[in-house]
Amino acid sequence: MADDAGYDLIEISPQANPPVCKILDYGKYKYEVQKRKAEAKKNQKVVEIKELKLRPMIDTHDYEVKVKQAKKFLSEGNKVKFTMRYKGREMSANNLGKEVLDRLLEDLENLCKVDSAPKLEGKQMMMIVSPI
Repeated sequence: MADDAGYDLIEISPQANPPVCKILDYGKYKYEVQKRKAEAKKNQKVVEIKELKLRPMIDTHDYEVKVKQAKKFLSEGNKVKFTMRYKGREMSANNLGKEVLDRLLEDLENLCKVDSAPKLEGKQMMMIVSPI
């Protein structure tokens, strides 16, 4: 029947009893599957992680610039990774860096949620936030 119609006979479920087959144009079917995959790929959004590096003794203007950048990244739908870097004796007073990160969360509270809370790893304290 498939040869008479000029189509292909495609086995859908070979394990079934009796096996299930379908009569259709295989080239056209493959083309439609390829188009659906391309459309799905085009519509997906890739979430990037943007990183902002800070220091514990950050000045007010520098802090405001970092907040502005974070708001921009979050509004674009990207995650933001804040990295607090310590040098030398700053490691002994790492609560200053934690205070800066907490202040960042207060300034961005209605724009983001915390994915990973601030945690100290070596000479860096990291925190990741994502848009709401």
